[in-house]
Amino acid sequence: MSAPVSSQIDWRGVVISISYHRHQWSTFDHIEVNVIGDGIIPITETGYRSHYLHSDVTDEYGGAVAYVLAWLEHEAQTPQWKKRAEAARQLSLF
Repeated sequence: MSAPVSSQIDWRGVVISISYHRHQWSTFDHIEVNVIGDGIIPITETGYRSHYLHSDVTDEYGGAVAYVLAWLEHEAQTPQWKKRAEAARQLSLF
């Protein structure tokens, strides 16, 4: 098992930390996603997500950061996320 690789991204104004563990278990990778500070993202309601996936999938996307960005964009298209994001914007007006 290799040492984790940490990255930080900004997704639509939300700062996110990504910790990537290559081959955590044999051919499976482990990705941890944490929201830093305020903000919501569509892949977690708590601001933290632990996710295991086959290493081939991580490779197909070109790495953990690209995978997480694609995952976020995919989930941001769901009606549930759109409703949640709109509710959060409404609350910020008051």
